[in-house]
Parts: sequence; structure tokens; C-alpha cells
Amino acid sequence: MSISYMTQEGYEKLRAELDELKTKGREDVAKAIAEAREKGDLSENAEYDAAKNAQGMLELKINELEKVFANARIIDESQLDTSKVTVLTNVTIKNVKNGAEVTYKLVAEAEANLKEKKISISSPIGQGLLGKEVGDIATIQTPSGPVDFRILNISL
Repeated sequence: MSISYMTQEGYEKLRAELDELKTKGREDVAKAIAEAREKGDLSENAEYDAAKNAQGMLELKINELEKVFANARIIDESQLDTSKVTVLTNVTIKNVKNGAEVTYKLVAEAEANLKEKKISISSPIGQGLLGKEVGDIATIQTPSGPVDFRILNISL
């Protein structure tokens, strides 16, 4: 697995989610399994099967988050260079064809959240913007074909 660069805020948010899953999540699943077990024959108990599936999914999610933490590196935003697009920079881009402007923050996959305009550096847009400077044109492959974006601003 590759290194995941993230902000201190993103790291703390994921840590809280992991802690919640390990404590409350596991307690809830254990209760559901115990309640289903009390209802009798386990071979024909759909509630028991569902609870065991939920337990498996919970443990999978915990395992995935632990892998992210094992490879996480917290970046000090004050040390970032804003002459080029890098992880944790805010990038204002303009669609060359229709003139639409939007600002995104490039983040690690674990922190990506489109509602907050945080996109993953491994996404097609993120990949296309990395390393570009103000004034450069980034051609991004989209399902409807290539789209050109001009880099207007890079900031923290």
C-alpha cells in the first residue's frame, strides 16, 4: 500500500472514526449477535446470519483504516511550496471551454470529500493537476472526453 499524506485534522478525524468502530461498533455488533443467538436454532436464524455479516464488514472496515494509519504521514502545511500543485494545496481551475471556475483542495484518498471540495490526488482530476503551475493547462480525461482546465491560483 502506498503512503497516504494527510493533514493533522484529517488524521484526527479518521482516528476518531476508527476508535468509534473499535468500541461502540464492536459493542453493537456483539449485542446483535447475542440477541439473535437467544432466539434459538442458529441454522435457520436470519438475524444471526445478518449480525455475523455485519461483524465481518465492521472488522474489514477496521482493518482497512488500520492499514491507512500504518502508512499515514502527516504533512505540515506551512512547509508546502505553492509554486506547483501538490497534495494539500488549494487549486482554482477554470474550464477553458465553458469558463466555469472551481477551487479544489487536493488530499489523500482517505480525506477526499466532494461536498467539501476535497478531491483525491489519485483521482483523474487530482492526477492531471499535480505538478502544474499557475497559467498551465491541465488536460483531464473524463468519460465524455478530454477537458482542458487552466490553473488560475494555487494556495494553502
